[in-house]
Amino acid sequence: MKSYHSMIDAYISREIAVLEALDRNAINSALNLLEETMEKEGNIYIFGNGGSAATASHFQNDFNKGVSEYTEKKFRFQCLNDNVATLMAIANDIGYDEVFRFQLRNKIKPNDIVVAISGSGNSSNVINAVEYAKSQGCKIIGLTGYSGGMLKEMSDISLHAPIKSMQITEDIHMIFDHMMMSIFYKTMCGIDHERE
Repeated sequence: MKSYHSMIDAYISREIAVLEALDRNAINSALNLLEETMEKEGNIYIFGNGGSAATASHFQNDFNKGVSEYTEKKFRFQCLNDNVATLMAIANDIGYDEVFRFQLRNKIKPNDIVVAISGSGNSSNVINAVEYAKSQGCKIIGLTGYSGGMLKEMSDISLHAPIKSMQITEDIHMIFDHMMMSIFYKTMCGIDHERE
């Protein structure tokens, strides 16, 4: 039997190093903005490509059902990559670079926010949507990896995984989701899963 122990240890060590380097102030700011948007009954538009699309969908589930199950006011996450028919129609008829921006046009309001996810920070369809949202007066939470790219620079709050690894970047993005969900469970719902 082959031994992958050294590779397993290396991966875990790299992930721990990234976790320790995360910007706690940025995470705190993101928590506050998400809570403020919920209180104002604003929409939270979230989107990404590939693995980031799956992360966006997971965020929507964890906040719209997970946390909102126990709160009077509800989170209003809208995952722009979840309707395959809409995505394919926009991509086919208009262009893949417009799949997210098109869905925001004449719909997004100043009280709404965008959570944009791009490992590289340079996905053109994500950047196009962020540019449009900013032009409408909306705040941006950007989840990135690598150098952060354009998205990191354009974000009002940058949740950045400082590592050149898409796998660990996507791991960290899911940790952002579950960390914030867990905190809101405690602060909004009075639920502490760590004690169960």
